Amino acid sequence: MHRRACLATLAHLPLLMSSCAHLRAPATPRTRWTVAASEGLDLLCLLGPLSGDPFYAEWYPQELAQLAPRLDADTIATIQSLKSDAAARHSLLGPYLCLLFSAGPTDTLAQLRDSLARAEQVLLPTYRASPYWEADDWGWFIAARPALTRLFAALAAAELPAFRGAVIGDRATRRETELRARLASVDVIAEQERLLGRPLRPDIQIDLLHFSKPHGIKVQGQRFLTHLDYSDETVIRNAAHEILHPPFDESSPAIRDVLAVLAADPLLSRIVAEHDPSFGYTSLAGYLDEDTTEALEQLVNERLGVAVPAGQRWRRADGGMHVLAAGLYGLLRADGFDRTGGAIEAWLGAAARDGRLAPPSLHAAAAAVLELPRADLWTPPTASP
Repeated sequence: MHRRACLATLAHLPLLMSSCAHLRAPATPRTRWTVAASEGLDLLCLLGPLSGDPFYAEWYPQELAQLAPRLDADTIATIQSLKSDAAARHSLLGPYLCLLFSAGPTDTLAQLRDSLARAEQVLLPTYRASPYWEADDWGWFIAARPALTRLFAALAAAELPAFRGAVIGDRATRRETELRARLASVDVIAEQERLLGRPLRPDIQIDLLHFSKPHGIKVQGQRFLTHLDYSDETVIRNAAHEILHPPFDESSPAIRDVLAVLAADPLLSRIVAEHDPSFGYTSLAGYLDEDTTEALEQLVNERLGVAVPAGQRWRRADGGMHVLAAGLYGLLRADGFDRTGGAIEAWLGAAARDGRLAPPSLHAAAAAVLELPRADLWTPPTASP
């Protein structure tokens, strides 16, 4: 995964297990929702299943069986090569391309092709100004442009936009209407501002996709991608999660202090190094970003009445790797941060300096939330035979 791209897998998105009665919001919510489908981003997500990666392909067996006759071996080889190149850069191909192309128009494959051809004019200015900017990643993208150009031409020749339209039918239109009605009074932004300690824009854009499983994906701006069949509660949890990214300035002195403390934690170092890389979060900085977001999201979900119990959530999510999220959540609750709010970056810096993020404190908090012995907070994945 791109080290700042933000994902949530289906393991993070279990069925609603609490009452929705708390979704009532103030008379004038801060949050303004936009909901629409996106052909262009959906086809970028389709690259994962088309690569043959079982992590994605298991969700789309019928679609892949129908697509097999449409795409030749050279096209599949191009997808697999691009995917391998992205993986070598600790990125996931589809999500990273969604992140980058979200700087331009994404309604159609034709718009993606135009943005690719004019990337320096259409994509670069917005991407370079975003928190996700990485010069090396942009260099990779430009080097990959000839292969992407051939790939997009092959997808168009195979009539994949029409194929996607036939698969989706009128589901996207119906889902847009349902979600707009449900979300109208759900004030996610107000809750997030209370915990981040900084203002956010009031607008949230949701792109409904078919080929995005098992992810929810944050892209540029206050915008995220979700599957059109996810429940209302799952979409609310997606919004509570994705718009929090990034929860802090990674270059700030406070976060440098936090990373120094966490880098000395043997358990967290093992988790980052040994967890299944398909889940992403393959650097300590990326892991801290994700797990801080997850801890804050849990507080927001609880306030909105759509939370899954914290221990249940993190014991099973992404192979149980989110020990840091459980620890941060436990410490935040102990401080009353869920009630008082505050500036999470400042809280993290103070917690690093006063020893609360050191293993004795952090692991004890995680163990209490996860209801596990400290010695059993994480079990490495079993290697494939």
